[in-house]
Amino acid sequence: MADSWLPSLITATPEEGFALAVKLSRVAVKMTQPSDEVRARLRPEYSEDFGALIAGSHVVATNFQTVAAANHYWQA
Repeated sequence: MADSWLPSLITATPEEGFALAVKLSRVAVKMTQPSDEVRARLRPEYSEDFGALIAGSHVVATNFQTVAAANHYWQA
């Protein structure tokens, strides 16, 4: 079996969990638009669009909620 890019949602700390949430979000964008060229061409447009930036933050926050729940909110 090939190595998975996402072997687990379990992380040691909330900071690692947030980094994983960002990675999940970035991978979703790459899977939705696999062309590096198209993503690079679109980046200047959304990097200046506050609505797009807020939407991106929302996606990361949603993914962080998922990771936090999987880690039982890092409580012992």
